[in-house]
Amino acid sequence: MAGSEYALEVQGLSKRFERFELKDVSFRIPRGYIMGFAGRNGAGKTTTIKCILDLVKGDSGSIRIFGEDYANNPIGIRDRIGYVSEDSPFYEDMTAAWTGRFVGKFYSRFDSRQFAGWLDRFQVDPGKKVKELSRGMKVKLSLALALSHHPELLILDEPTSGLDPVVRSELLEVFLELLQDENCTIFFSSHISSDMEKIADYLTLIDNGRILLSEEKHKLLDGWSIVKADNRCKSPELDALLCGKKEGDFGYSGIVQDGAEFRRRFAARFPGAEYRTDRLTLDELLVRLSGSQREELVC
Repeated sequence: MAGSEYALEVQGLSKRFERFELKDVSFRIPRGYIMGFAGRNGAGKTTTIKCILDLVKGDSGSIRIFGEDYANNPIGIRDRIGYVSEDSPFYEDMTAAWTGRFVGKFYSRFDSRQFAGWLDRFQVDPGKKVKELSRGMKVKLSLALALSHHPELLILDEPTSGLDPVVRSELLEVFLELLQDENCTIFFSSHISSDMEKIADYLTLIDNGRILLSEEKHKLLDGWSIVKADNRCKSPELDALLCGKKEGDFGYSGIVQDGAEFRRRFAARFPGAEYRTDRLTLDELLVRLSGSQREELVC
């Protein structure tokens, strides 16, 4: 199965903790694409990633990387994965250059010259101690380390969280370049949905430990839409088509996946009545499907 067309396959992953549970998490990423893994803080993104990295053992389900299971080839699989987290652990009193020499010992394909090149591009001083680097520079150092052993699967856990827009934009450009110039697949976890909308090919939405949707980005954002209508135009059959419904004193709204069917039923039930549809953003899709917001919406 080493020739699998998928870089990552997660099937039926479940993990129970005292106050949280991953429940039947399933998705897969074709090779050579970017998947955005979106959800609120605490939705289960980092726990899922720890299971993927074999740092936490799931209670049930399976995880395959390039068609292989960790149990069969743990060292070989880790050698093909690059990982960058929001707060990567470093020896704070050591320099960036020393960190590269240290980390490089754990990867068979670590390229010291490439590491130096990434530090130069990111303007990270190799002679500076890690504790002297800004948060953005630490993220760049972590990314330089991950990229310098030619990863085929790059796993990013909230790497752009808390960074200024300029640094975030720079990192997103690098991720896009990797897909053009390298044999690389990217799994990008974040609660910053605008970053996902810019670069992801696929989107997987998670909330409260459950996968809400996992689909190509354009199918999600082009397929779903927001419907807003007058409160006088309500019926059980229309409600059945809406997700994440909100009601106000003058109108109601909700998101709908099959806009054509909604239009047909609305016209049949309320001929001549008006309503409005708007294109959906990833933020709105996630909020509506998760039910995390309860504010009334006036149409």
